[in-house]
Amino acid sequence: MTLVIGACGNQEGTNQEEVNLGEQLDYTITGMEPGSGIAENSRQALEAYDNLEGWEIHESSTAGMLASLDQAIMRDEPIVITGWTPHFVFETYDLKFLEDPQNIFGDAEDIHTMARLGLKEDMPEAYAILENFNWTVEDMQAVMVDALQVDFEQASENWIADNRSKVDSWIEGVDDVEGESFELVSSPWDTEHASSHVISMVLEEKGYDVSITNVDPAILFQALANGETDATVAVWLPTTQGFFVDEYEGELDDLGVNLSGTQVGYVVPEYVDIDSIEDLPAFDQE
Repeated sequence: MTLVIGACGNQEGTNQEEVNLGEQLDYTITGMEPGSGIAENSRQALEAYDNLEGWEIHESSTAGMLASLDQAIMRDEPIVITGWTPHFVFETYDLKFLEDPQNIFGDAEDIHTMARLGLKEDMPEAYAILENFNWTVEDMQAVMVDALQVDFEQASENWIADNRSKVDSWIEGVDDVEGESFELVSSPWDTEHASSHVISMVLEEKGYDVSITNVDPAILFQALANGETDATVAVWLPTTQGFFVDEYEGELDDLGVNLSGTQVGYVVPEYVDIDSIEDLPAFDQE
């Protein structure tokens, strides 16, 4: 993920931002939950960029981070957050990713579907659907934007109705089952709410009784590796959650990419007059 920053629009305000941006930000990045891969990458960025020595990350819930962003924009104040796409916030505000010359947050990522070992033999119908599951950033974004007005279950139902041919391609040739329990594990973020609810409803169409459990990524991977849950459609690779995959190498079944073209990094409002992480001012110790 990259950092996004905001700045004032008029020339006088811009000059003031350039002089005092670090102080206005209190040399602090507004981050998200510490258990996420994105939070780990954000900490690595502080260590990698010399100009960020002395900066801190204020870790909060995603909701808290977005509330801080909303307040800053309402006051036309600068803020740097850890952001990612797809996300409805990019539909709501005019934001930009900060360039990441050292590529700490990595290039565009893919989201993978992963299962516990043995799922293919135990539940071949569910496995086939999960293996076929593939959609776009625009698809996920549509669910997320709709979910600003209705709950994710209704938003997913709406999306499925509007994209019937795509959904039918996931379930083509797959036999129905009769009430088999299926445990889907996910993470507590809107991107994952969108994907987990859509695939849950598709599995339920074929007769599965699906439960969704939202946990931090560390718990998600542990549960999959231990066979305590069946599958997830929420693994961001290669950068954001790659270290979890390395930790549990040989203990997970990677069914492949279900979405391509995500982005992660530092994000700021478009009005902030910087373009790169390297443009953030060094900490003034005086």
